[in-house]
Amino acid sequence: MNTKNLVLMALLVGVGAALYMVVPGLVGGMKPDFMLTMMFIGILLFPYAKETFLLALATGVLSGLFTTFPGGFLPNIIDKAITGFVFLGVILLAKKVMHHMVASVIVVMLGTILSGVIFLGTALFVFGANVPVGFSALFIGVVLPATLFNAVAFAVIYPIITNLVKRSSFKTATAHA
Repeated sequence: MNTKNLVLMALLVGVGAALYMVVPGLVGGMKPDFMLTMMFIGILLFPYAKETFLLALATGVLSGLFTTFPGGFLPNIIDKAITGFVFLGVILLAKKVMHHMVASVIVVMLGTILSGVIFLGTALFVFGANVPVGFSALFIGVVLPATLFNAVAFAVIYPIITNLVKRSSFKTATAHA
């Protein structure tokens, strides 16, 4: 694993953490997770198991530490680990179309929905989080809007990052595309 690539992944996670901290909690303390967007960008840049593991672990722990959702620490870690590797599997299977922005945005949206379902399912049904609203209200009130926010954020940020990476000496999947 290249040190420069680790630094870029750390920067992505750091930007995601900063965005995550400034976004207020919405329904039941749950909030859109911009760290997820940065994790997806990192996985698209470095579509390898080791890098996915590091990105998922870092984003899961930081999301868990900064969450405003009751009992959300472990569900965040579980959610990011599963979502990260499912996302990696999808982009490896759909490698030929992932260079199209529309395909990438759709996969990011599906990944955000998957992440929300895993997080809510784990928090509510496994750990019994005590929130005044149920799964449906949280899904409609937070996960669906977060899906749109993440899609827009991804569509804006990803081309900027890929252009910067192509001009640098980073060894990423997009630098070779």
